[in-house]
Amino acid sequence: MASMDVFNDDAFRVTTLSAAISEAPFQPTRLVELGLFRNEPIETTEAWFELDGDTIKMVKAGVRGAPGEHKIRDKGRAVALVAKHLKRDDSMMADEVQNLRAFGSESEVESAVARVQRIAGKHRRDIETTIEYHRMGAIKGQILDADGTTVLDNLFTKFGVSQQTHDMNLDTDTTDIRAEVIKAKRKSENVLGAAPVRSFRAFCGDAFFDDFLGHPELKAAYERWLDNEMLRNDPRGGFQFGGVIWENYRGSVGGVPFVGADDAYLVPEGVPDLFVCNFAPADYMETVNTPGLPFYVKTAPKHMDTGVDIQVQSNPLAVCTRPRAVIKLTRT
Repeated sequence: MASMDVFNDDAFRVTTLSAAISEAPFQPTRLVELGLFRNEPIETTEAWFELDGDTIKMVKAGVRGAPGEHKIRDKGRAVALVAKHLKRDDSMMADEVQNLRAFGSESEVESAVARVQRIAGKHRRDIETTIEYHRMGAIKGQILDADGTTVLDNLFTKFGVSQQTHDMNLDTDTTDIRAEVIKAKRKSENVLGAAPVRSFRAFCGDAFFDDFLGHPELKAAYERWLDNEMLRNDPRGGFQFGGVIWENYRGSVGGVPFVGADDAYLVPEGVPDLFVCNFAPADYMETVNTPGLPFYVKTAPKHMDTGVDIQVQSNPLAVCTRPRAVIKLTRT
């Protein structure tokens, strides 16, 4: 018969449980699949981003042997951003452990751990979805809370810049949309300067994607490509036009879509350190000043050993370090 003493086993240490849930299968999310964000552990609850403020300027021609032109250095500054604390509490009662030993060679401890992991896994999926929401918020330049309205971080305000937008004029049949795509890409390239760009991708809201897909120029471009196969099938997963992969992004929180229906976001891919997701340590004594993990699970006995409390948390900080490099596209 199972005993609550099973929870004194080392299998219930926070490091063991956290490692197990971090390796567990999770619900796929698009930004994770693409690997757009570099995951980076940090040992503190905040990260600093240094802005050197350098601008590229032309150098005047001078006389050989004469003093060179003196350039006044732009003052650099540093911006601090705090990791977000995402936490869920749950519990498992003693009655759930009673007679828990499963068939085969599985022990009481193994069965109890498996149950804890199943409970924690539900919360992990919700937290992972929230982190995806934060990553998309970093792309858009504004990280919002779960209510879809409360602003947690405005990257434009933090970095002292303004958002770049581009109107694609999709409501006009005669619009040269390939030329508009190139104009939008140039806006991003001008911000990035000499930074390498592997490719461009546009995350589109529903109405924007439908209008873009239905534009006469795009239809004509794909009319003879593989016997118009692209327009006969479902292209929402992504297709290429104008050197950009266009995809209809899916995802919503509280009924609010991650990407507005009328909008799209043109994102440069492959730029070093453009998109970063830091993970800070949990608020436990044993994790203080240690490199942060994406997820933590911890258990503690309830009063009078009637069960155990279960806590799942993550402390992410999703950032786009050059938010003007992402171009917000509109359809009208």
